[in-house]
Amino acid sequence: MKNTKETFAIGFGIFAAFFGAGNLILPPLLGFNSGPDWWLVAIGFITSATLIPLLALFAHARLQGTMLDFGNKVSPLFSLVFCLCVYIIAITLPCPRTAAVTHEMAIQPFFGTNSLLTSAIYFVLVFVFAMNRNNVLQILGKYLTPFIGIILLAIILIGIFSPVGSMNPSSFEAPMVSGFFEGYQTYDALAGLLTGGIVVISLNIKGYTSFEEKKKIIAKSGLIAMLGLFIIYAGLISVGALYSGQFESTITRTELLTGLSKATLGHIGTTFLSVLIALACFTTAVGIVVGTADFFRGLFNNSKRAYFITVFISCLIGILVGQLDVHDIIVVALPALMFIYPLSIVLILLNVIPEKYASKKVFKAVVLVTFIFSIPDFLNFLIPPENLDALKAVIPFADDNLGWVLPAVLTFLIVNLVTNKSVNS
Repeated sequence: MKNTKETFAIGFGIFAAFFGAGNLILPPLLGFNSGPDWWLVAIGFITSATLIPLLALFAHARLQGTMLDFGNKVSPLFSLVFCLCVYIIAITLPCPRTAAVTHEMAIQPFFGTNSLLTSAIYFVLVFVFAMNRNNVLQILGKYLTPFIGIILLAIILIGIFSPVGSMNPSSFEAPMVSGFFEGYQTYDALAGLLTGGIVVISLNIKGYTSFEEKKKIIAKSGLIAMLGLFIIYAGLISVGALYSGQFESTITRTELLTGLSKATLGHIGTTFLSVLIALACFTTAVGIVVGTADFFRGLFNNSKRAYFITVFISCLIGILVGQLDVHDIIVVALPALMFIYPLSIVLILLNVIPEKYASKKVFKAVVLVTFIFSIPDFLNFLIPPENLDALKAVIPFADDNLGWVLPAVLTFLIVNLVTNKSVNS
């Protein structure tokens, strides 16, 4: 009974951590642009935004350490650099985006103020809460998440059973691939790498000592959390598709979520949702800043100065980036995500498969090949795409920004074949 209660409690906590309100603006527009192909888009989106994060939690169940353990088989230095990149991306992109979402959904429609003022006040408050840590935001988040979940389920159910008009045709040439890459923007795979370590520490503090017991709790709670995300994400994609004929093609992500809530719940429901999302965004931002500051404090022998400097810099970046439009932040994020996501995915997968197929040699070879072959995908968003046409022509799936996939799979198979052959001989 104790384990069951703990499993559901942790599952809800993981769901709340992944349920960064800034992510809620992504699925509706994805469905809006996909029309009748929404289910293909949903498969791609859920793969990168739900399945891969779930595998990250499964990997944590096996490793039962921190994010640093994911890359240690490559080398401790690589693991440290990888973790630094993840934390830097976290405070530079998803954290400021919470302020932009708050402004577009909860501030600008009601007060008409400029985004810089919103961003400045928002991150001054983040700084205050990050420097004065208490349980207020955890308690707030505990009650916010179910309220937002209930409202979203209402939007989904009303939208599905009361569709209006007809769907627009799909604007995607490869719906599943487009959904997969939009899932990158949730940062959920990175959240899986970060959150799993926190769950392990929490179980250790609560007195769980059995490796197998902790493994089962982490795996089951992760499954519960991802099931919740699956329902919300898939539901919002489908509703976005069903109502696609009711909105202008130029509608933004935040405008569409607001429009869907008005169409299904009316103005009062929309106002309520906007306020709750703003509060949820704030708790997410504080959590990212505190988690990042804790990491850097640990690197500098538990230094309080390192914690303060990290919080200050994170909030300063938040003010500068958070004043941008949500769309602009999403576009700016693409190169960074094309760089970090392939590495994250292969590290997660290699830590999930049986150890006999994931030796240090396999880790080093696959990670190196993944990094090399993901460079064109990264550069594709920094230089004119035509400059890379000759290179992408010889790399399978490079046109879909997945040029690293086949080389990584072949490297995994070849290294395992050579290694096992030498062992047997």
